[in-house]
Amino acid sequence: MVLRLIFGWTRRFWVSRRSATAVAGGVVVERTIEFREQLDVAVEVHHMRGRCWVIDGDTIRIRDTNIRIEGIDAPELDQAWGPEAKWALLALCKGQEVTATILRRDLYGRLIATCHLSDGRDLGAEMVRLGLALDWPLFSQGKYRHLEPPGVRRKLRHLDVGQTRYRSRQRRLS
Repeated sequence: MVLRLIFGWTRRFWVSRRSATAVAGGVVVERTIEFREQLDVAVEVHHMRGRCWVIDGDTIRIRDTNIRIEGIDAPELDQAWGPEAKWALLALCKGQEVTATILRRDLYGRLIATCHLSDGRDLGAEMVRLGLALDWPLFSQGKYRHLEPPGVRRKLRHLDVGQTRYRSRQRRLS
């Protein structure tokens, strides 16, 4: 197990970070605890690394953990373009190790993470660039919007409608 300390500024906050890395069953699991002095809170961040199974266009599984890719919305397998999205994500991940930085859990208890390939490419960005997923601004703050090909919102319009329904449901719950 490796333990390292990192200090520095992150946006407006001074951050001290403790990190431990362990290898368990061929999967590297890294736990990081960040102490943000200005906020007086500790945020725990998990990193998982290993080969993945593709569930659908925006969900992967590393070991026994389902992980939803943060900031994008891809069609489900029973929707139009769903199987194509799954196969495109499979082609991206095939033969590569994926690193997932777990950010939070969603309303359904799934883990949400930003996922990167071993060559550094962001899986969410690649799926949006291929036109098989949409940027979900509610969660990505528009990070992937500039990567959407022209006309992709029309092609995947059922996802855009679903995002609107999700936003209105969130407002009612608040």
